[in-house]
This record gives sequence, C-alpha cells and structure tokens, in this order.
Amino acid sequence: MNNTSHRSFIATDRSYGAGIKREVRLMASRLRFNEKKMGELDIILAELLSNLVKYATDGELLVKAITDPNNASLELISVDNGPGMIDANRMLLDGVSTGGSLGQGLGAIKRLASEFHLYSQPTLGTVVLVRLYENRNKADATPPRAEVRCICVPKDGETVCGDACYSKQTNSALTVFLGDGLGHGVLAQRAVEQAIRTLEQDMAPSPNALITAIHKASVGTRGLVGTCAVFDFTNRKWKFCGVGNIVTRLSGSLGMKGYMPQNGIIGHNIPTRLVDQEMPYERNQLLVLTSDGLNTRWNPARYPGIGNYDPSILAAIIYKEYARHTDDMSVVVSKLY
Repeated sequence: MNNTSHRSFIATDRSYGAGIKREVRLMASRLRFNEKKMGELDIILAELLSNLVKYATDGELLVKAITDPNNASLELISVDNGPGMIDANRMLLDGVSTGGSLGQGLGAIKRLASEFHLYSQPTLGTVVLVRLYENRNKADATPPRAEVRCICVPKDGETVCGDACYSKQTNSALTVFLGDGLGHGVLAQRAVEQAIRTLEQDMAPSPNALITAIHKASVGTRGLVGTCAVFDFTNRKWKFCGVGNIVTRLSGSLGMKGYMPQNGIIGHNIPTRLVDQEMPYERNQLLVLTSDGLNTRWNPARYPGIGNYDPSILAAIIYKEYARHTDDMSVVVSKLY
C-alpha cells in the first residue's frame, strides 16, 4: 500500500478553482503522465470542481499522487454534503442535468478515468472517486484476495500527516495496520513512519508480535498508538492487537463488532502481556479502522449497498461526515473477496 497522505482542497467557490488546478497539476507533474494524460486530468478537474460549486454543500477534493514504479497514478476523491442524487446512474447519461447545463460532465469524467466510482444518496451527499493511471489498461497479473484502501489527511494547517496505514497480502494472510503518531506535525510523522518501516521487514503475521516489534523500534520517538489486524486465509479468522485509541470494527450482515485495544503508548509504555483477540469472518464483511481525528459514531450500515463499491468510497464517506479537523485524520477500509 502507498502511504502517501491525501491533500485536501476546499472547493466551495469558483475563485478557488485556478489555485486548485495549479496545485493538482504540480502533483501530477511528478508522475510520468504524458501530455494527453495531463489534458485528460484538466478536463476531469474542471468537471469535478464545477459540480462541487454548482450543486454541493461543503465541497472538498482529496488528491493523492502514487509513484508506483510499475504504474504511477493520481487519485481524486470529490466529497460533499449536498442534497445527493435519487438515481446516480441516470446522471451518468449524456444530456441529463438538474442544473440547466449540457449534462455531459459525469459521463465525460467516467470516459476519461482509468477507474470511476460514484456513490450518492438523497440527504447524504455524493462521493466521486477517480483514478488516472500512467498505463490505463494495465491489469494486475493476479487478482487480489483482498482490497485495502486508506485516506489520511493532515490536521488543518499542517503540511505533513502523523497518521499512516500499512497493508501486506501473502498467500496465507492479510496484514492491516493503522498508526497515529502522538500529536501532529513532523515529530508525529517520524514516529508513525518508523512503525511502517518496521512492518516492511519480513516478519510473521502475528498481531501481538508485530506491535511488540514496532514498540521496540519506536523507542526514542514521540510514540504512537496503533492497531494491527491479521486475516488468516486458511482458517478464515481475524486476529487483532492494538495499543491506544484506534477504533476498529468489523461490519457485516449480522451487525457490527468492535475490538477494544489495550492501554498504553507504543514506543513508551505498553502492557507486559499483549493479547490477540480472535474474531470470526462472515461473507461481505468490511474491516474499518479510524484514528481519533474522527468522531466514533460512524456505522457502515447507514449506507445502502456500500459493500459493492471500492473501499475508498466508504473511507471517503466516513471522513466527510465524521472528521474533526482538529488533528490528523485517517480511515482504513478492507474488503475480502
């Protein structure tokens, strides 16, 4: 998983458009996009920003550049708290508009994007997810057994994020981690980056062993809180171990189950005995982890059909509805296939 945080751009007025386009183009210029791809990005940006200004309330654009050596990409997520759409699929048809325009905006975005996802519900607002890849039609050699997506956004006014997520998938297990460096800013970022470097080593996927390794490696840093989740593909069971206030929940057709982490600060003081908690898997289950930069009242069951969408859609909805903006903010969503 790419650990780059998203940049947040507020898009509530047309006057912001030129500055946002300039900054996003600068992010894209660090990728290997050719002139044609940059032109497609310009059109997508223009349509997304126009829709946020015309129809949205509290419009925001989240952007992340992913410098994958095999296939660089740019991710754009448009979120708003507007009136939403009764029939989102109909709005993708050319000529359909509620604002007196030509009605070609969403359809044009979908045609130009490498990946496109739209989720909207009346009174809940709209999320539009767009990914542009360097090699548009390049597919993975083997389809994943799980998908993990993360949104990390710095505290308002900060340029770096002290939250970070990590995932690793092997033939036997899926490992997911969310960490939150104490406070915010550069020192919080350094603490959580040390945790990610530790996880990148070749270690057995045991949650308590991974948290212990992070603790030892993080001594001397500001410290962090974090939770590690491991899914065993053979036994079809989850195991969790965490220290500090990361909220972890499994959401499925039978309801939502939460994991209670142990008290302490990784890198400073953790329990003498870290205990794994085992939880069963059920079909179409979603794993969601959030840092304390978000209110804890979220529930995926509020969003009809959300399990059928890219996990970034749910992450974006939780972010837009529950972000506090007084600390770094992060959401991780994992879906098994």
